[in-house]
Amino acid sequence: MKKKLKITFNSPVVLSFIFVSFIAMILAYATGGLTNTVLFVTYHSSLKSPLTYLRFFTHVLGHAGWDHYIGNTMYLLLLGPMLEEKYGSKLLIWVIAITALITSVTNYIIFPNVALCGASGVVFAFILLTSFTSFKSGELPITFILVVVVFLGQQVYEGLFLEDNISNLSHILGGVVGAAAGYMFNVKK
Repeated sequence: MKKKLKITFNSPVVLSFIFVSFIAMILAYATGGLTNTVLFVTYHSSLKSPLTYLRFFTHVLGHAGWDHYIGNTMYLLLLGPMLEEKYGSKLLIWVIAITALITSVTNYIIFPNVALCGASGVVFAFILLTSFTSFKSGELPITFILVVVVFLGQQVYEGLFLEDNISNLSHILGGVVGAAAGYMFNVKK
């Protein structure tokens, strides 16, 4: 007798993240961008407003448009389930939260006239974290070295020579968080 195929919710953190981001996109379109401004974009707003602190974390759920959302979602779906299986849901939540906080606070301080939204920092954290999946104590995977060299090279080049409204600093900071998390998670084992 053949077993029936069943659909499983195999990666709760990643799937919840992309579903909430999808809802944020729908709300942004329904409100003409108002919900993004209020909840899903971090910018240099008053530190007296509780929403400023909320946006330090929730800006990773907002996106500038469907192409932005779909691009980030594809990477999250490719990398996230493997990472969630290897490291667990709680650790992945920490990576997302720390990446959101570091990228937003850095942007708030260094670029006070620049708004920030999207999961690109989280995507780059996942990319660098993924390069540690076969890490063994006392070894440095050549794949990690190559990812860092190519990734940093591309981000530095684009940051210096392209004006494309993309926060390369968020990508770099996300990558640093992912690399640090990958190292720490694997050294403990």
